[in-house]
Amino acid sequence: MGIPIKRGLEAIPGGMVIVPLTLGALIATFAPGAGQFFGSFTGALFTGALPILAVFYVCMGATIPFETLPQVAGKGGVLLAAKVSMGVVAALVLGRVLGTEPIETGMLAGLSTLAVVVAINDTNGGLYMALMGRYGAPKDVGAYSVMSLESGPFITMMTLGGLLAFPWQTLLGAILPLTVGILLGNLDREMREFLGKAAPALIPFFAFAIGAGLNLTAVWRAGLLGLALGMVVLVISCTVMFLADRVSGGKGLAGLAAAATAGNAAAVPALVAAANPAYAKAAPYATVLVAASVVVTMLTVPIITAWWAKKLSS
Repeated sequence: MGIPIKRGLEAIPGGMVIVPLTLGALIATFAPGAGQFFGSFTGALFTGALPILAVFYVCMGATIPFETLPQVAGKGGVLLAAKVSMGVVAALVLGRVLGTEPIETGMLAGLSTLAVVVAINDTNGGLYMALMGRYGAPKDVGAYSVMSLESGPFITMMTLGGLLAFPWQTLLGAILPLTVGILLGNLDREMREFLGKAAPALIPFFAFAIGAGLNLTAVWRAGLLGLALGMVVLVISCTVMFLADRVSGGKGLAGLAAAATAGNAAAVPALVAAANPAYAKAAPYATVLVAASVVVTMLTVPIITAWWAKKLSS
């Protein structure tokens, strides 16, 4: 007698993403040394999000015809511009009010321009590709090759007046797997079919690996302020990115999927402070608050995206 596991996962909004991700986060929270304890292939599964994503990108790239590349670039450019614009507006507005220092007293103690800009400025690429692989079109997945320009501390440093250069090797490395996939799929239709079928099966595996790097105690440490920051980022990002996606001709799914704060964003405040000592005082508080925003948005964005996908199909 079979157990309808796949059907059960698909019955949950965003189940193929949110269930493995949540399972990984629970293990990371209550058994943080599980990956190191087992080691070998099991340990690799806990830390292997990037290699799996690289393979996923090749597979999805194979399904993108050459003629749709202008649409891929257009959508990615619009979503990138929207994300960067939110960070710039937050920096301009809060910079005038708070400057570079964190608030020191009251309910908002610890909040800073740095914390808000970092939380809102960096898209969670793995989660975006998982959701678009499940609910979007290949061109939506490919759009992240453009959006990857805002991954990491570089756009945030530019927004806050710091580093003005990009490591071109890293940026080139971000689009090479997609490029290889596009070439393979367009040169050989059989390769397109072969690689395209593999992409959906990879989604729960890298969703688990992403979750395994997510410690839920971050919300507890940040308290109500961290939870509030995550919710504010969620509402603003979902609204702006949804509208940007609609402007680019999409249905809003890609915009919603791009609303989550990146998992590596919690490391950005320290990097910004190292480049610009004016943010040194704000960085420790910002690290905790951004970590809370990561948890809140990663757990809610899949549900919102799945809800909207279901609404569109009904």
